[in-house]
Amino acid sequence: MFGRAPKKSDNTKYYAILGVSKDASQDDLKKAYRKAAIKNHPDKGGDPEKFKELAQAYEVLSDPEKREIYDQYGEDALKEGMGGGGGMHDPFDIFSSFFGGGSPFGGGGSSRGRRQRKGEDVVHSLKVSLEDLYKGTSKKLSLSRNVICSRCKGKGSKSGASMQCSGCQGTGMKVSIRHLGPSMIQQMQHPCNECKGTGESISDRDRCPQCKGEKVIQEKKVLEVHVEKGMQNGQKITFPGEADEAPDTVTGDIVFVLQQKEHPKFKRKGDDLFVEHTLALTEALCGFQFILTHLDGRQLLIKSNPGEVVKPDQFKAINDEGMPMYQRPFMKGKLYIHFTVEFPDSLSPEQVKGLQAVLPAKPSVALTDMELDECEETTLHDVNMEEEMRRKQHAHAQEAYDEDDEMPGGAQRVQCAQQ
Repeated sequence: MFGRAPKKSDNTKYYAILGVSKDASQDDLKKAYRKAAIKNHPDKGGDPEKFKELAQAYEVLSDPEKREIYDQYGEDALKEGMGGGGGMHDPFDIFSSFFGGGSPFGGGGSSRGRRQRKGEDVVHSLKVSLEDLYKGTSKKLSLSRNVICSRCKGKGSKSGASMQCSGCQGTGMKVSIRHLGPSMIQQMQHPCNECKGTGESISDRDRCPQCKGEKVIQEKKVLEVHVEKGMQNGQKITFPGEADEAPDTVTGDIVFVLQQKEHPKFKRKGDDLFVEHTLALTEALCGFQFILTHLDGRQLLIKSNPGEVVKPDQFKAINDEGMPMYQRPFMKGKLYIHFTVEFPDSLSPEQVKGLQAVLPAKPSVALTDMELDECEETTLHDVNMEEEMRRKQHAHAQEAYDEDDEMPGGAQRVQCAQQ
């Protein structure tokens, strides 16, 4: 036995890694490891460190002797060599042995020497309205994809055998040389067109009748995409392992990228919404009320406070009427209303008198007759400032061009002629 009682250490970590309770059965451990290991496998784009931790936890807890030591004394006791040594086996070997030497991803077995490559992800853009992002929605999409032929199990042949491609000697690649000129050549590498880059060839007689030697067949699949409340433009929704299948390849993912369509009334900035509204001058001065139809169809009554004056370019906000926050849909941002005040083009003398009677008095600037006599009369006219600035910039550019054309060359030529 032991000369001294080992010091107790953490004996809960491995259970937490697998997400099981301390009284979990062997079946519970297997199910938990299987699910987590597939999800975190590096060939599937998972975290290698997490994959290693899962293998270590499963290796200990699946062994009754090691589990008993771990439960009683913790992780440090195993590291010190109790229970037949604390050496960690290769996590890929544990994964492979767990699946009986095969692979849960489709295709043949995967060992450290021949790791499966990951297939390409398929990315689609999914157009959604601002209403969809506000309320949430589900969209069913029909897609075609390649799947491993069920008849030949991805071999391409009836017998399961294949020969080395004579065109590329089994490398799957060919090299072509182009002559670009004297003593200049260009060497290019490209997939072999005879075996389509597989490095294998199958005789016509032995071809699988279902896939015709292609190893994969096409199938249609309907995916239901759940767009959650508060999702953002450009956010990705991923369906792991739903892309095209291929032999000896970890199937890639189908990724939908949300693309928000322009909304005629509302603009979104993060969790907030913005809307423009124009008031007549009378409404801005004397009060207003109007109905705003929200993105979920609710009618909001928007009105000013008694005696309130709204100034041009003023913003007002309504709390909790913005966008729902992603994964916290009961919390919402703000709804901002940007007011533009529409002024009349002109007023009649009677209207001027009426307004002067009710509006605050004009600033009194008393000008004497002498001061007025010394002033020059001016005339104001309307102007479009954007158009005015463009015209000035064009004129300045033309002047600079004319100066460059006249000065340096001419002066230099006269000086040379005098010499």
